[in-house]
Amino acid sequence: MAALLAVNSAASLWGPYKDIWHTVVNALWRRQPEAVHLLDMILKKHKPDFISLFKNPPKNVQQHEKVQKASTEGVAIQGQQGTRLLPEQLIKEAFIISDLFDIGELSAVELLLAGEHQQPHFPGLTRGLVAVLLYWDGKRCIANSLKTLIQSRRGKTWTLELSPELVSMTTRFTDELMEQGLTYKVLTLVSQIDVNNEFEKLQRERGLGSEKHRKEARVSDLIKECRQSLAESLFAWACQSPLAKDDTLLLIGHLERVTVEANGSLDAVNLALLMALLYCFDTSFIEQSTEERDDMIHQLPLLTERQYIATIHSRLQDSQPWKLPGLQATVRLAWALALRGISQLPDVTALAEFTEADEAIAELAIADSVFLFLTESVVKQLKNRADEDARMIHMSIQMGNEPPISLRRDLEHLMLLIGELYKKNPFHLELALEYWCPSEPLQTPTIMGSYLGVAHQRPPQRQVVLSKFVRQMGDLLPPTIYIPYLKMLQGLASGPQCAHYCFSLLKVNGSSHVENIQGTGGSPVSWEHFFHSLLLYHEHLRKDLPSADSVQYRHLPSRGITQKEQDGLIAFLQLTSTIITWSENARLALCEHPQWTPVVVILGLLQCSIPPVLKAELLKTLAAFGKSPEIAASLWQSLEYTQILQTVRVPSQRQAIGIEVELNEIESRCEEYPLTRAFCQLISTLVESSFPSNLGAGLRPPGFDPYLQFLRDSVFLRFRTRAYRRAAEKWEVAEVVLEVFYKLLRDYEPQLEDFVDQFVELQGEEIIAYKPPGFSLMYHLLNESPMLELALSLLEEGVKQLDTYAPFPGKKHLEKAVQHCLALLNLTLQKENLFMDLLRESQLALIVSPLEQLLQGINPRTKKADNVVNIARYLYHGNSNPELAFESAKILCCISCNSNIQIKLVGDFTHDQSVSQKLMAGFVECLDSEETEEFVRVEEGSEYEKKLAAIRHETRIHILNLLITSLERNPPNLALYLLGFELKKPISTTNLQDPGVLGCPRTCLHAILNILEKGTEGRTGPVAVQEYPQLAELCYQVPEIQIGTFKLCCLLQLSKELGLVIYQLCACSDTSGPTMRYLRTSQDFLFSQLQHLPFSNKEYEISMLNQMSWLMKTASIELRVTSLNRQRSHTQRLLHLLLDDMPVKPYSDGEGGMEDETRSVSGFLHFDTATKGEALGIVFISFLFLVRRKILSILDSIDFSQEIPEPLQLDFFDRAQIEQVIANCEHKNLRGQTICNVKLLHRVLVAEVNALQGMAAIGQRPLLMEEISTILQYVVGRNKLLQCLHAKRHALESWRQLVEIILTACPQELIQAEDRQLIIRDILQDVHDKVLDDEAAQELMPVVAGAVFTLTAHLSQAVRTEQKQPLVSGPGEAHYMFMLDSSLTSPPATENRPMGFASIGDSSLHIILKKLLDFILKTGGGFQRVRTHLYGSLLYYLQIAQRPDEPDTLEAAKKTMWERLTAPEDVFSKLQRENMAIIESYGAALMEVVCRDACDGHEIGRMLALALLDRIVSVDKQQQWLLYLSNSGYLKVLVDSLVEDDRTLQSLLTPQPPLLKALYTYESKMAFLTRVAKLQQGALELLRSGVIVRLAQCQVYDMRPEVDPHGVFGMRDPPMFIPTPVDRYRQILLPALQLCQVILTSSIAQHLQAAGQVLQFLISHSDTIQAILRCHDVSAGSLQELALLTGIISKAALPGMLSELDVDVNEGSLMELQGHIGRFQRQCLGLLSRFGGSDRLRQFKFQDDNVEGDRVNKKDEIELAMQQICANVMEYCQSLMLQSSPTFQNAVCLFTPSLSETINRDGPRQDTQVPVVPYWRLPGLGIIVYLLKQSASDFFSYYDSHRRSLNKLQNVEQLPPDEIKELCQSVMPAGVDKISTAQKCVLARRRLVKLINNRAKLLSLCSCILLQPQPRVQTLKCGIIIETCLFILWRHLEYYLLHCTPTDSQDSLFASRTLFKSRRLQDSFSSEPNLDFRSGLALVSQHDIDQLQSDAINAFGESLQKKLLDIEGLYSKVRSRYSFIQALVRRIRGLLRISRS
Repeated sequence: MAALLAVNSAASLWGPYKDIWHTVVNALWRRQPEAVHLLDMILKKHKPDFISLFKNPPKNVQQHEKVQKASTEGVAIQGQQGTRLLPEQLIKEAFIISDLFDIGELSAVELLLAGEHQQPHFPGLTRGLVAVLLYWDGKRCIANSLKTLIQSRRGKTWTLELSPELVSMTTRFTDELMEQGLTYKVLTLVSQIDVNNEFEKLQRERGLGSEKHRKEARVSDLIKECRQSLAESLFAWACQSPLAKDDTLLLIGHLERVTVEANGSLDAVNLALLMALLYCFDTSFIEQSTEERDDMIHQLPLLTERQYIATIHSRLQDSQPWKLPGLQATVRLAWALALRGISQLPDVTALAEFTEADEAIAELAIADSVFLFLTESVVKQLKNRADEDARMIHMSIQMGNEPPISLRRDLEHLMLLIGELYKKNPFHLELALEYWCPSEPLQTPTIMGSYLGVAHQRPPQRQVVLSKFVRQMGDLLPPTIYIPYLKMLQGLASGPQCAHYCFSLLKVNGSSHVENIQGTGGSPVSWEHFFHSLLLYHEHLRKDLPSADSVQYRHLPSRGITQKEQDGLIAFLQLTSTIITWSENARLALCEHPQWTPVVVILGLLQCSIPPVLKAELLKTLAAFGKSPEIAASLWQSLEYTQILQTVRVPSQRQAIGIEVELNEIESRCEEYPLTRAFCQLISTLVESSFPSNLGAGLRPPGFDPYLQFLRDSVFLRFRTRAYRRAAEKWEVAEVVLEVFYKLLRDYEPQLEDFVDQFVELQGEEIIAYKPPGFSLMYHLLNESPMLELALSLLEEGVKQLDTYAPFPGKKHLEKAVQHCLALLNLTLQKENLFMDLLRESQLALIVSPLEQLLQGINPRTKKADNVVNIARYLYHGNSNPELAFESAKILCCISCNSNIQIKLVGDFTHDQSVSQKLMAGFVECLDSEETEEFVRVEEGSEYEKKLAAIRHETRIHILNLLITSLERNPPNLALYLLGFELKKPISTTNLQDPGVLGCPRTCLHAILNILEKGTEGRTGPVAVQEYPQLAELCYQVPEIQIGTFKLCCLLQLSKELGLVIYQLCACSDTSGPTMRYLRTSQDFLFSQLQHLPFSNKEYEISMLNQMSWLMKTASIELRVTSLNRQRSHTQRLLHLLLDDMPVKPYSDGEGGMEDETRSVSGFLHFDTATKGEALGIVFISFLFLVRRKILSILDSIDFSQEIPEPLQLDFFDRAQIEQVIANCEHKNLRGQTICNVKLLHRVLVAEVNALQGMAAIGQRPLLMEEISTILQYVVGRNKLLQCLHAKRHALESWRQLVEIILTACPQELIQAEDRQLIIRDILQDVHDKVLDDEAAQELMPVVAGAVFTLTAHLSQAVRTEQKQPLVSGPGEAHYMFMLDSSLTSPPATENRPMGFASIGDSSLHIILKKLLDFILKTGGGFQRVRTHLYGSLLYYLQIAQRPDEPDTLEAAKKTMWERLTAPEDVFSKLQRENMAIIESYGAALMEVVCRDACDGHEIGRMLALALLDRIVSVDKQQQWLLYLSNSGYLKVLVDSLVEDDRTLQSLLTPQPPLLKALYTYESKMAFLTRVAKLQQGALELLRSGVIVRLAQCQVYDMRPEVDPHGVFGMRDPPMFIPTPVDRYRQILLPALQLCQVILTSSIAQHLQAAGQVLQFLISHSDTIQAILRCHDVSAGSLQELALLTGIISKAALPGMLSELDVDVNEGSLMELQGHIGRFQRQCLGLLSRFGGSDRLRQFKFQDDNVEGDRVNKKDEIELAMQQICANVMEYCQSLMLQSSPTFQNAVCLFTPSLSETINRDGPRQDTQVPVVPYWRLPGLGIIVYLLKQSASDFFSYYDSHRRSLNKLQNVEQLPPDEIKELCQSVMPAGVDKISTAQKCVLARRRLVKLINNRAKLLSLCSCILLQPQPRVQTLKCGIIIETCLFILWRHLEYYLLHCTPTDSQDSLFASRTLFKSRRLQDSFSSEPNLDFRSGLALVSQHDIDQLQSDAINAFGESLQKKLLDIEGLYSKVRSRYSFIQALVRRIRGLLRISRS
């Protein structure tokens, strides 16, 4: 029992019924296959609801008590735990609702709870009022479901084309309902439910809210719809299968009691029931074929049920009158027709007594004045009687009596009925064709009767009879039925074909009788008669025409037109108007007829004195003629000539004439304005057809201005103040005049000539011509003119009237007038910018203001600035007046572009709480509007319905554009208000809620999400993508002509705009936080949307792609934000959705569907214990279950191919000119796409056609219009192509962005390393396959190339990261494991790792490489920017095969050379070799492309092409590429281009340089040349091509800027992005020095030639070189310069080089060159005293180690550079000594025998400043000893640091966090705290490897250790510093202590000569003096030598010797020259022991 008393929160009287309706719609209208099964279940479940139909659950005592106690005990709610306490107020309301609707108390509670939940959808209503709506909405859903189910039945009238199973199901179900008495229930409900009674009940209980709640789409509409649907259910049943006898009798019984509405018409409900009864009597099947007829007979209760006919007949014969006799007569006539039909069947003799009574029944019906269908005999009888009646009336009139009242007017009524019935033709079916039987065979088979299948088939009997009726009625027509007959013809002429037939009839009538009845103009119903009569009237009235100045003109003369004649004329004029409106041929034929000349006669009559009503009809007829441009053009001139509106004032004329007088004096007095309205209508038509610019030329200033002035000043501005007898006419006048303004402004395009006064000559005077009317209107609307004020006032009045929701006279015309007003404002806003720009350029003295500012002005009536608010209020009426809402939205969208106005609008919109609520509700209602149209099948609806659907859709687009535009403005803005953000607090603090929560209203954001989310919970995906294209597939046509339907999927377009709004909210920093939080928590929006990607809807590809784009962009932001905020579960869930290739349980809530989230194919590939067979089985099974990754499916949905429209084939227009016109009509739309404006193009082309003159042009007009249509369709196709490509590109960009975010921004650990590689591989292969397809559009290549670049970069990173996983296999050793190197013994833990280079294997990498190369070749000659991306990709790819940076453990040298040579090929070498083989297989084609790009084109492209060449050349063992480069001349081109670069580079050294592109290109070029130079052959080729000669010619190297004096110790401020001039100079110089150094090293065979050229380079730039060598700056840059320069000098500036110089030298220049070299040598030696370790420079090494970032790296660099300089100088010294002095006796001494440097530095005060020895003085040996000591000390500190770092590297994970952070900061100075621990470890490892390798280099420089040559570690010569120092010290000591002769031992002159001679160079170097020793060495005394010996003994003491021997001992096993140091130490020790005697 408790369960029974539980409350259904969805309300059992509403929720389930809503579900039934949705299911019925999905199954029957939308034809969703999956809905059929659901429908079956729902029908079974809810069958009782259909059987009981509207029956409510009864009241119940138990329920009453339960609800009574609910405030204390609570009630249980289904699906929720516990009970809910209800407030007392709700309980009271529940009892009220229970009494109101007589329903159970719990049902009332349910309705109230549901009302509370739905309240946000109904702003301004309480829950009780919403509950009332829900109650009736539930009833409506049941009624509509019933109607739809009956419509889907199997039957005789229609089929919905559903599946047979579904039709059987609904037929069976509805049959069961009918058996249960459905007809009785429906009729009872229709009788019982009465809107007025229901309103009275609601009124009593205060159940009615606002006017809107009562009227519009609320209570009354719901009640009416319930009754209507019930009645239509019976109608649909009767149409498909007529009702049985009893049901028919029930229906007749109901109709007997029916009454009419107040206006005398049947209401829609009773009309439907009447039609149901008529269908029951329908026997039209008799005309069908025999077989079909027999089938129908067996299904017809009329013939199959016993007593059916007898019972019905007696019932209808009953003389008891019905409440509505006309209705009784109608049913009787239908029954009579049924009996007549039955009588024609065979075997109906049994029914003879009834069938013979058909005429009697018909007579009864006719007696009651009813005519629907008549038989031939009846028509004859009526005709005879009508003739008799006509005679009687004629006699009565002659005798002066009134006609007898007893006369019947049945025939008149019949004719009027036919005229009314066929007058309107809303579906363009032309049903009236049944009345026309073509007398002659027609030209086209389309013009024929409705029953005619082919042109020459005999028409059916019915059609013959009806057409005979029409023809014969016209012969000898009695005057009394003349007007009804014309009205009937007018109705039957509606439609193009009918109008043609009617025209022919009137034409034939005149010609056949013209001979018999001379002078009368033939038959009275003929063109001849009519126009002859008009002519006679004209002649007759013209005689009475008063003189121009007679006041009598306005009064009718005595001889005029009688009332009867006037009525006849009006009827014929209306008939003429109808015919010529529909038929252009008739229009032209009448106009060109030489005798009739209708236009001339009508214009003549208009000048006569006739009643305004007749004049109005004449003007309307002229308007119909004016529809043809060729007629309109002459009509303008005629109007001007006849002065219908006086435009020329004759000086002698005292009195004004024309229509203005009629308006002011006649019409105003009568308070009726037919003439004014007709004149406006005429002008409106003429303006549209043809518009002469020189109207009135010759008589007055040419132009339209007089007409505009009249319309504006006399008609529009005064329309409100005039009196109106008929209230509606006020709005009719406003509508027609505003329509003219609208058309004039619509067709106006501001031109520059409009703003210049044009002068014309008139009667010898120069006068100013009038401006175009559009100009005048713009001027008035851009000023505070009366016109603008009246328009705004009209808008205010309009919205006030609409707010009453009450009908009033002229409501439709008011709405149209308001629509034109809004449209005028819209057009003004669109054109004002161009107008104002042109006005500024011109000299015209006019002042205008932007309309948006004028709209901000004060409203004089309310004294508030509420004009924009008034405009916005029309959105609140979007459901009832979609056109007004559309125009309103358009205006708001236009004015929202201005930021200042935005702020003001927000204030205006939020100022008044009630207005603010209404406005918000209006916007939301417009966005929700698809719900009102939800189930209308637009494609089957009328044109009007399609147009409305299109307008509603466009309104939503404009509102969304308003939101999009506003979001781009600074807050506060309209969008933030409409989307529900807080405007009084910071935007980012807003907490968005679901509607209703914490009083939050339903906002535009909720409406947007609602549209996007529909359908996401099911399998089918978002409704906006799948469903709505069928519902809202709207036909957009260029308004002026029908050029075919341009289908656009509006709701997809809508979804795209919606997506853009959501994206903008997420992308904007202020709104991102609240929006994404709301979407994530309340909505789970992104996940539910993304799981349905990709959307598949080929027909609406553009919109679909755009929608997907915004969704992907939003997903990218979500992934980025959740990653940054470490919301791992959110990120992971989205990543699984996008990347998993295993099927996941779909569409589940919460975690259920995500069980086993981490599984993917890699899970199956890690098998530990399974055997291989089992493993393979598992893998195979797993592949069976693999699904396509969503990220790949999205890519699949973007079709890379694109159809291109066929080129134009034109017969009349010139193709080149048309292309030019198309180009002129192109513009950029809001999204930046260049598209052609189709409307503008159409206008231009039509104007061109209209300008053609002559009959030939008129004849060819249809062909020209057809060709225009072809051109427009071509342009539409072209626009679509551009939009489609743009959409594809946009989608691809978004997809790429999503992929990039997944790979870069998401935490790496969320995707396993192997999966990451597999994902990248799959994406890369797929994207390449798509772009390499032959059909792929080239426009998409740039985006694809960008994606390929990113993907390859990440693939490279992923693979390289995988290669770097260290496995520690012993103390102090780190082994690096390579996956594929099976020949290497890997540790046991890795046995089961997959084989292949990285997880994806070699073959996959090779495939990727081939596709990359194919892509590069596909780009051909163009697309260099695309190739730029691809070169980058290729570089990243080739990087995979590069051996990673490895720590130099100093252990590698343990292997012998043999071991190294015989070691197997490692994976890197293997992959590199295979890569190279693939690259070489592409041959010269690839080489050509890359080399061409390297030499020419875009700078970035050149840089990357050079980098690629660099990389390829470095791994090209066969040197094929080098060969191609040199043979094809590309290398020479690159070398020669250095001279061109010289000028550009010089300009870069100015303080404010131009762009630095040239510098980067130069660096790339030099890097590549340096790479080439590293190869021996390459160096040779470069020498041949004269690279060093080119460098010597470059002047930029001589432009060395001044060094910054403040940069002490290199600790300068970090530079800005643009380097300083000095840094730029170094960027230019260093590559040149590096190139020289590499060439010197590589060119073994041509070493002397190379050295000679380098020396030439040094001498060419000797000033710069010497400046560098003198440099006192100790920055990293200057030290790098010195290090490189000393290295070059040590190899090039050697004895004997001058002979190699490639110049002719004479004695003088030789001396100069020798001087240069000598200077270089002395300066190099001078460096020793500076870098041998002076304290000032050594301070750098003792700086605090805790320096951050760059400075740590700079310190390392400086330290290394200093050691390098010392090593280079020592090496130079060694070379000079060895080359210059082959024997010890003649040794060259470079150092003086003084050790003072050592003693001073080792003394007690180490900080004393030692003076630096000038470079022209020789340094002492002390510097060598000091350097030796210092290097020995450094060696041990470096060695310790190296071991420490090595230990740290092996245990990175165990290091304390602070230390890890410190290591990271030197790599990444900022943002270390934000990265994960794993990433920190990677950075720390990178820093340690760098540190270890740095220390290894320093050790190699300090000692003589030879490092094992490794690919990534620079190898350096051994014997550096320590060994060299020892060697030089030994040679000098040996010379001084053994061979030197002191100067004081003999004659000084002799001694000095001997000394000098002994130092003379005695070999081929003798021409080259090395150093000038005379100053230093010539004075060595015995004391010096003794001092030297004693100092040396002290300096070279035991501790130093031990240190040196320890260094050797440390490396005794890996030393290059075993015991070299030991031998030298021993010799020096021996020399010092020798005592000189």
